[in-house]
Amino acid sequence: MGKEIERRFLVKNDGWRGLGPGVDFQQGFLSTVKERVVRVRIAGEKATLTIKGVSEGFSRLEFEYTIPKEDARILLNTLCERPWIEKTRHRIPIGEVVWEVDEFRGANQGLIMAEVELTDENQAVDLPDWVGREVSTDPRFFNANLVHTPFSLWGAGEKFE
Repeated sequence: MGKEIERRFLVKNDGWRGLGPGVDFQQGFLSTVKERVVRVRIAGEKATLTIKGVSEGFSRLEFEYTIPKEDARILLNTLCERPWIEKTRHRIPIGEVVWEVDEFRGANQGLIMAEVELTDENQAVDLPDWVGREVSTDPRFFNANLVHTPFSLWGAGEKFE
């Protein structure tokens, strides 16, 4: 059984830039219902099919399988909900963890989030100075929800730091 333990934060400044290489992602969702999310992703040359369960705190069930890249392209183009999630992910090792900074494009342009996967929900993690407000439990920031309500449609006056 797979389990994902992850915390998400908004990024408040450009201090992360240049700290890790970026890989372009395209991902679409075959299902975005609360009880199960099924995602198709192309990240560079790798393609995956991922099934995730309901979040409980910072944890949820996660099962991920490598699939042929051409199959992923077909799924994205024919069966996935629109708009896709398009982003560049930068992997930044700091101490014992690797931060992943996602800079969104397309309908979610302007949104930059940092996430860190943990081995335990109570694992202490030092926050880099470019990490802002935690949004781990705010459903607006779940990628599956950004398909239905992209960041570009959010209120312009809302403060996100």
